[in-house]
Amino acid sequence: MKEIIAVIRMNKTNDTKKALIKAGAAGFTAFKVMGRGKLVNDESIIMERKNRLLKLAGDEEADTEVLIDGFLTGERLFPRRLFTVLAKDEDVKGIVDAIIAANRTENNVGDGKIFVLPVMDAIRVRTGETGETAV
Repeated sequence: MKEIIAVIRMNKTNDTKKALIKAGAAGFTAFKVMGRGKLVNDESIIMERKNRLLKLAGDEEADTEVLIDGFLTGERLFPRRLFTVLAKDEDVKGIVDAIIAANRTENNVGDGKIFVLPVMDAIRVRTGETGETAV
């Protein structure tokens, strides 16, 4: 039995929920979280992102460029969604593949991370069942 933890973009939440259901995940939990990944060192990607974000923001706020620079330099955190899924060993690959398919973009950065961890036991509170039958 494994726990799959996926940290994804907020705008991919619905796609991920649908993908997990279609992949046969027994259930899952989602949390709103804040974080950042590895900083991008490619100046062309950084400038392209900055220009795109500035264009989206328009002239609404004077501090917009400062905020965007903070995101791009790692000083600020991005809102993300964290999914946690318990799965039987034989179901892990299908679930991970579904998460990847739902979240991969052409942005070259920020598509998320997936972690797969062993689970020692699970207990269904209602019935007391343990192990894979509790999942």
